[in-house]
Amino acid sequence: MGVNQDLTTLLRARTPLLVIESVEEGRVIDSFRHAIAQSLRPLFTWSITEGLRRIDMDDEGESAVPDATLTLTSIKQRTEAAVFLLLDFQPYLRYPMTLRLMREIVLRQASVEHTLVLVGSRFELPDDLQALATRFEMALPDIQALAALVREEAFNYSRENSGRRVEVDAEAARTIVRNLSGLTHADARRIVRKLIYNDGALGPADLPGLARAKFELLDRDNLLHFEYETARFADVAGLARLKRWIQQRVPAFIGRKTAIKLDPPKGILLLGVQGCGKSLAAKAVAGGFGVPLLRLDIGTLYNKYHGETERNLRAALKNAEMLSPCVLWLDEIEKALATEGNDDGVSRRVLGYLLTWMAERKGQVFVVATANDVAALPAELLRKGRFDEIFFVDLPNAEVRSEVLRIHLHKRDLDPLDFDLDVIVAACAGFSGAEIEQLVVAALYTAASENTPLATRHLIEEARLTRPLSVMMADQVSALREWARERTVSA
Repeated sequence: MGVNQDLTTLLRARTPLLVIESVEEGRVIDSFRHAIAQSLRPLFTWSITEGLRRIDMDDEGESAVPDATLTLTSIKQRTEAAVFLLLDFQPYLRYPMTLRLMREIVLRQASVEHTLVLVGSRFELPDDLQALATRFEMALPDIQALAALVREEAFNYSRENSGRRVEVDAEAARTIVRNLSGLTHADARRIVRKLIYNDGALGPADLPGLARAKFELLDRDNLLHFEYETARFADVAGLARLKRWIQQRVPAFIGRKTAIKLDPPKGILLLGVQGCGKSLAAKAVAGGFGVPLLRLDIGTLYNKYHGETERNLRAALKNAEMLSPCVLWLDEIEKALATEGNDDGVSRRVLGYLLTWMAERKGQVFVVATANDVAALPAELLRKGRFDEIFFVDLPNAEVRSEVLRIHLHKRDLDPLDFDLDVIVAACAGFSGAEIEQLVVAALYTAASENTPLATRHLIEEARLTRPLSVMMADQVSALREWARERTVSA
């Protein structure tokens, strides 16, 4: 109803040029059919296949003229003001004659007060028309509409299958309806139909498939990377403070009622030495909240064409909000937001838009930003309030190194009790988690070449031959740890 009312207002105001980007052409036309009833003006559609047709009356009485220039000429000559839906008109906007005719109609030069409506999946308007156009966005279905859509598809399934009722888990159905938000009517209907017709039921097992299908529909530009099966906290060694911090905020994030009103958490920044588990920690945060993980490498958004980088960022963040609740992982954020250098101010604009979005976003999107080089981060990002907390992921101590060893031995079907872990842990002092994993991998190759089972001696020898990052880049690592000591919370 709101969409029709907004359209009616625009039509009554005799808006000269509307632009509607939508793949739901039929829904756009239906909305205009309803809105036009109150504006008392004829309604026409034009397409290259059918030409100009009047659609608000049974008697169309129009000739099919597929030529765009002739159509605009005919529109300009009409003495009765009308509304014209020009379908897929984008290719014709590059012709001078077409542009000139449109400008004359829009500016009402020797023309009555017509309204031209450009309808298509995407429009890049020439500068001559950009200032004259009003963009209108079709509203997406709300929760009530989506719930009605699910009931309708369940009824259709029952009717087509001799009255067999769809088995519905009430809680899962409510979750499915919530997770359909952000989709168009057509996309939501296709997904619901697939879920129901797959097994004649709607239940918890449908949630992973729904999340993946929704992501594939929204991220058509491949700006985000999606992961539903996120790492559990049990897969992460150490990070006790971070784990406890997340667990305390789960109720507020998922909207569970609590005795004390809590603000939902916004996000965290993870700083640390390379290879110490920041990436795994980001996945574990999503696992702790029980939501999908979206990874955005901001560096991949950059485009040589003016304005495209900012457009890519807007699209990625909009998709993240539509996929909420979720965790958005901004990987190696310092590489994309360094404000020094000659990039015509793109980095500053990207930073500005990102900060504005972080402050004003409405969806359940928890941001996890990871960074290796704190010196490259802009000061605006570090000020209090941008993130709920800044955690530092340090080199693992002896206890955590032992836990990391156990995890990687278990993953390779090896029993940690067969090894002298205390000796191995001491030998790999200063190693990061990633370096300990590679220690196990390299030692296995050595054991295989000797055709013997992996033993403690293989791991110790490999540790002796390895120069960890904390040794090779001792000055940089020490400086980072010193900076973090008074400014961050140890994870």
